[in-house]
Amino acid sequence: MSQQQPHARSSRRPLSRALRLRAAAPAAALVMLPLVTACGGGDDDKPAAGGRTATPSGSAAPAAGVVAPAKVEVIAGLTGCKVKIRTEADELREGVCHTKKGDYLITTFPEEKLKETWLESASVYGGKYLVGMRWVVSAKPEMLEPLRAKLGGTVRELRGIGPSASAS
Repeated sequence: MSQQQPHARSSRRPLSRALRLRAAAPAAALVMLPLVTACGGGDDDKPAAGGRTATPSGSAAPAAGVVAPAKVEVIAGLTGCKVKIRTEADELREGVCHTKKGDYLITTFPEEKLKETWLESASVYGGKYLVGMRWVVSAKPEMLEPLRAKLGGTVRELRGIGPSASAS
């Protein structure tokens, strides 16, 4: 009679859901960037070295003195929209606001360095963004100043890759 050996347990543990999401989030963000930034228009102003410039609007907080915290729902509430969350990951949360004036995307980050990494990736596509502490709003350029008046932050223009509009 042969004695059966118990199945040896593998020393490899399956990836947790959080770890899988963490690994997939940067790729998903890069896939979504062309879609998100497509609504941003170009500007003939040349950006400073590094691809980033701030418009003369600066980073002044709105007149009410309210600066938006890094929570999608709160930022959406300050702009008067009911947000629909479309991405939940450890690195970022994204929500879409649909309004009569246009749609915009609110992205929040648990750490400032994750926001800077996201902006660095977005600089490949160019466009203008409203940027605050641990959050970014992607919208048509004409919507950014009214949103800045409600949220604070700075309008930043990111340079895309390829020839500039003035070179063609």
